[in-house]
Amino acid sequence: MKISFSIILQAVLFFFLLTSCGTDNYDAPESLLAGKVVYKGEPIQVRGTNERVRLQLYQGGYQNYTPIEVFVTQDGSFSARLFDGEYKMVTRDNNGPWVNSRDTTYITVKGNTVQNMEVTPYFTITNADMKLSGKKVTATFTVNQIVTNRQIERILLLVNRTQFVDDDIRIDRIDYTGADAKTGSLSYSFDINDEANNAATLFGRICVWTAGADQGIYSPVFHLK
Repeated sequence: MKISFSIILQAVLFFFLLTSCGTDNYDAPESLLAGKVVYKGEPIQVRGTNERVRLQLYQGGYQNYTPIEVFVTQDGSFSARLFDGEYKMVTRDNNGPWVNSRDTTYITVKGNTVQNMEVTPYFTITNADMKLSGKKVTATFTVNQIVTNRQIERILLLVNRTQFVDDDIRIDRIDYTGADAKTGSLSYSFDINDEANNAATLFGRICVWTAGADQGIYSPVFHLK
């Protein structure tokens, strides 16, 4: 009886060993989905750190309908490693400097796949430039209103030591509010603080923040020194 029990126990342990090995050896997803968040084909520049902008992917045919979170980088690009299949991509609810339409983009992923996500921003920044002269940063740019029923809360000029620059990652900033937070062709200047002045390298960026939005829209990053 002892021998029979031992044989059974070994068989059970062998079965669990096989199933656990099988569980740990699923193939990883190998297809790359890549693209940019765009408006009329132009990439939308956003915050790239901390509470970032995200998109959500849903794969059809599965009971667990939990979205795959996809982070958007500051130049508007995104990517995700996925299994081949059919997906739905939407903007995250109330996240981003654009209309919260939650429109669905349907994607067939088969090998490496490129798919942009079209959105409607509240405002855009065009013709942007930033320069440093001594301790003074001067920014020239145009703010274009895309959605007529939204207001600008503030316009920010931001500088940082690295190319990662946003309202959360910076060593100096100035906010323009009230009558200064407006559309049209603008030119603003400010004197940077000692930390920014003493930095070996300095990068700048412009941000327009819409009232009621959780994110601002940004210009490209400018190398100031």
